[in-house]
Amino acid sequence: MTPPEAPDRDAGRTPPAVSVCLKVLKNRSDFLLAARARRQGTKAMMVQGRDRRDGDPAIRVGFTCSKKVGNAVARNRAKRRLREVARMVLPGKGKPGWDYVLIGRKDATAERAFEDLKGDLRFALKRLHSNER
Repeated sequence: MTPPEAPDRDAGRTPPAVSVCLKVLKNRSDFLLAARARRQGTKAMMVQGRDRRDGDPAIRVGFTCSKKVGNAVARNRAKRRLREVARMVLPGKGKPGWDYVLIGRKDATAERAFEDLKGDLRFALKRLHSNER
């Protein structure tokens, strides 16, 4: 007699915080290039975005919070929230071949309601892409 099959624990679960279609920026040079590009501020975050124009269709995203946001616990909480918002919004609203850097703001990123945080990112992306040259 064989044992019954174990249930698939990953069935129906959402992917990790940054999904497959999003790549994470890791190099300082990528962050600096995004810093010289377009930016749009919202109540909860600053979003920097640039068209890479390199033919790679991947959406790349980076996250940062300065020490003004608070201690390490507060910065990490803000970045976790930004990662989750990016995972939910960027695949549908971001443009292929773009780099985005989400910068947390003091108090606002960690305290703002999650739905409002998603709305802030949608608004920022809409404004960034409406100003395309």
